[in-house]
Amino acid sequence: MTQLPEKTDRKLGLVIDLDTCVGCHACVISCKGWNTENYGAPLSDQDPYGDASGTFLNRVHSYEVQPEQGVAQLIHFPKSCLHCQDAPCVTVCPTGASYKRVEDGIVLVNESDCIGCGLCAWACPYGARELDQAAGVMKKCTLCVDRIYNDTLPQEDRVPACVRTCPAGARHFGDFADPDSNVSRLTAERGGMDLMPEQGTAPVNKYLPPRPKDQIAKDIDVLAPLLAPVDENPGGFLGWLDKALEKL
Repeated sequence: MTQLPEKTDRKLGLVIDLDTCVGCHACVISCKGWNTENYGAPLSDQDPYGDASGTFLNRVHSYEVQPEQGVAQLIHFPKSCLHCQDAPCVTVCPTGASYKRVEDGIVLVNESDCIGCGLCAWACPYGARELDQAAGVMKKCTLCVDRIYNDTLPQEDRVPACVRTCPAGARHFGDFADPDSNVSRLTAERGGMDLMPEQGTAPVNKYLPPRPKDQIAKDIDVLAPLLAPVDENPGGFLGWLDKALEKL
């Protein structure tokens, strides 16, 4: 059995804004690309042009949610390893391959010690671990540990690949042990939530809840006067187009 550290110096993790995520899967593709081309053994695809049988460290699930009051809305839910403080995947590992780093709290797998038994996948309540069939070892999100400490990269690139590539700015990376960090402030201001807190794993990653659609509609109504045309009698091409449309 592997022991968890009593405490870590830092608590690096992600804040994911469910109100902003558009489900584009850019984070999935960038994660797959970076970890296939750099960290450890490549993430295999047994049938890359057929059934989806490859290994992914980050996935996006989409759900239609019907609140008790209001209209239904589509929620895009990215999911990867949450780097839990009380990670059951670590304590169940028989070889010590799964471990939690004292210096930053990142949960990793030492692939040279992993025997592919799958116990960590059974213990993880979030389904965040996958067996790479080609390599015969368990794979999981590393928070791009090979990027965030890489001094040869520009400062803006020293974040996880999924954070760097998100076009909607829905993913944020930082140190939760620092109350003044961007992720700590976002969590406090927006009511950041744990995923399945009843499991007692104390996940480091947080989710920001989506706004109800009726609230979004109210916000749009407030902006409506500002979106009105500036010129009531447009000229040039817009004037011609306006007149042409009036004749239809």
